[in-house]
Amino acid sequence: MQDRSAGRPKVVVVMPAYNAAKTLRITYNAIPKEEVDHVILVDDGSTDETLKIANELKLEVFVHTRNFGYGANQKTCYTEALKAGADIVVMLHPDYQYDPTLLPTLVAPMASSEADVVLGSRFLQGDVLQQGMPWWKYLGNRFLTWVENLVLGLDLSEYHTGYRAYSRSVLEKVPFLLNSDKFVFDQEMLVQAVHMGFGIKEVPVPTKYFPEASSAGFIASTIYGLSILLLLGRYLLHRVSLVNLKQFQSFTARYKRVE
Repeated sequence: MQDRSAGRPKVVVVMPAYNAAKTLRITYNAIPKEEVDHVILVDDGSTDETLKIANELKLEVFVHTRNFGYGANQKTCYTEALKAGADIVVMLHPDYQYDPTLLPTLVAPMASSEADVVLGSRFLQGDVLQQGMPWWKYLGNRFLTWVENLVLGLDLSEYHTGYRAYSRSVLEKVPFLLNSDKFVFDQEMLVQAVHMGFGIKEVPVPTKYFPEASSAGFIASTIYGLSILLLLGRYLLHRVSLVNLKQFQSFTARYKRVE
């Protein structure tokens, strides 16, 4: 783990895991340990040996009694990372789809106060179709990204990456516990962060598509896309004051730090 004697920010990696036994070890071993202070894994009711391997790797593990969902997993991840005293929290999927060695690239803009949220974009790093992204996911990603940019007034290359980092201030002010327990959680976080004035920066990251990597099917992806459109609709109604949604109101949460 890194030496924080020079006052560097405390970096905590969170790994939202569900049946990740086949790829957890290789993902963890690829993390540049000198850049990280702590690693937390939240097991969302896995039925394979994810928990056994996590314990062998001596990770700090939190276990859900059943599969509550991707968003619910992240809620535990961020709550526990804040309690652990994180200044920067990096979400890294344990399925080895994103390159763990690029973690310092995500941390750097936050450590230098250039951004509050950093997204690892697949669309800034080569041809995603050649990398293995299904064509229908590509088209859906492009359409949803265009709509989100239009609504939020940004020009991001993509919103749907699973490799991202948040500053402590974002996680303390964004009411993420009010968000969905499902996959739309990621997009809710970004809408909230933009609405509250936090800065977002993208960095290029490649991705890998292979059988062991987690990937939603066509029907699940369609439901995900529709849920994003509903989210944007709710946000627009809130922004023009037709409805008042707590989900888009800033608050300050305090978590006891563990040094």
